[in-house]
Amino acid sequence: MVSIPLSSDAWLPLNHRRGPCSPFPSSASKSIPLTADVLRRDRLRADGIRQGLNGTAGAKSGGATTVPTTLGSSLGTLEYVVTVSLGTPAVAQTVLMDTGSDVSWVQCRPCPAATCHPQKDRLFDPARSATYSAFRCGSAACKGLGRDDLYGNGCSRRGRCQYAVRYGDGSNTTGTYGADKLTLTPASAVDRFRFGCSRAARLFTDRADGLVGLGGGSPSLVSQAGAKAFSYCLPPTASYSGFLTLGVPRAASSRFAEQRQRRHVLPRAPAGHRRGRRRLRVPPSAFRAGAVMDSGTVVTRLPPQAYRALRAAFRKEMRMYPRRAVPPSALLDTCFNLTGDVKVPSVSLVFERGATVELDPSGIMLRGCLAFASAGDDGAPGIIGNVQQRTLEVLYDVGGGAVGFRRGAC
Repeated sequence: MVSIPLSSDAWLPLNHRRGPCSPFPSSASKSIPLTADVLRRDRLRADGIRQGLNGTAGAKSGGATTVPTTLGSSLGTLEYVVTVSLGTPAVAQTVLMDTGSDVSWVQCRPCPAATCHPQKDRLFDPARSATYSAFRCGSAACKGLGRDDLYGNGCSRRGRCQYAVRYGDGSNTTGTYGADKLTLTPASAVDRFRFGCSRAARLFTDRADGLVGLGGGSPSLVSQAGAKAFSYCLPPTASYSGFLTLGVPRAASSRFAEQRQRRHVLPRAPAGHRRGRRRLRVPPSAFRAGAVMDSGTVVTRLPPQAYRALRAAFRKEMRMYPRRAVPPSALLDTCFNLTGDVKVPSVSLVFERGATVELDPSGIMLRGCLAFASAGDDGAPGIIGNVQQRTLEVLYDVGGGAVGFRRGAC
């Protein structure tokens, strides 16, 4: 089990960006369609994760430093938001949560309408904050954005550090890299929090003010806050709220199923799957590349051999329901015409060393389809997407190098 104290530094409500509990009232909807465009971006994000794990880096562009997101590559699949505050006096900012990114950013004044997207809250104005400062080009913070060969001359004419982040779905943001006070709760704040002040962005978001990165790199909120742990719980549907905890969780550590990790990758995990009470026959070698937990990927990717076994078992146990035809190129290839009371068999992820996590019923199917897909290559790492994480408190024990799971947390 994860051995950590029973306390929490900061607890923030977390909501689906298009649900009725969303801070964006105009986006509220009881039914959130799963569009082909969302799945297309989900493919891009999964591809970006694989490239990131293979060491693919960004490139120079327009004199600014192009910062490769640690794992994430598609902004359009990010679905969950939290509200924090920046500056002195504090200005509320509603931002997307991303465990696959390191660099946090918000849109800042001045931000021409032609280069900035509409957002819920008023733009952050660094000139009105008594605690804001921009980094110089040669500063350690500027160099910490990425590898040395990424910089070019990423400076403004006044010598200020400029950043640029590009996402695989075409989203991007550029501006000045600076620091200010980040207030998480009335009792919890991070002084000199490093973030991007975006003044030009092309984004696939619903009025979000920016993004908070929870990745493993030094620019992430987790690293800057010196947090020994953080956790989050994604709600079962958009009609409910979850939470983000920076610090150790409120629940006892004995309630978490634990799996050791090396930074982002869970080695040899999942080691298998259970359908109902039956363990699928998948050799451990199929999972030799490990798996990644990601809040921004929608659909879980499994090694091809494991996915075929799960798909066959799922189709067999759902044979009483008529199948729905899907295009050959569809990401989700096991869909059904479902009406009335539907009984979906349980699915559990079995990790190395026996840790077992039973998925919530909301984490098995998506719009009538099995919410799993093939990772494509036998040697590719698996990705545990946000659908499968629903109602689980996912705990990252940063100091202990482990990930824990607690069922029914939200």
